[in-house]
Amino acid sequence: MAAENTATRIGKSVLIRGEVKGSEDLYVDGQVEGTISLSESRLTVGPNAVLSADLSARDVLVMGTVQGNIVASGRVELRAGSQVNGDIRAARLAIEDNAVFRGKVDLTQGVQKPVDTHKAAETVKTPSSGAE
Repeated sequence: MAAENTATRIGKSVLIRGEVKGSEDLYVDGQVEGTISLSESRLTVGPNAVLSADLSARDVLVMGTVQGNIVASGRVELRAGSQVNGDIRAARLAIEDNAVFRGKVDLTQGVQKPVDTHKAAETVKTPSSGAE
């Protein structure tokens, strides 16, 4: 049963060139050049990892080195000692002390906010009604 909760691992001696796609959690401690897409899963970049890749996942935890853009529907976390050179687009971002980040950040609210959009429309509508 414990094996079901374990992420797939790419060891530190492995080099992958190309596209990595999947629907389960992935732990990368090796080298990847290309793209990694895990739409509904968690990607962990291990402390030995050196990625020259664009990353897309639900959640991304970086402990190693990433050269490329990161897109997450959930959270991106940059741990102490990590290095990221690229843009980050996510719903939430956490950067620990001693993490190195160079790039732009776009914190998105996601598609799950139609109620807030409706409230904003009501707020705009109310002053117009009072002005008449």
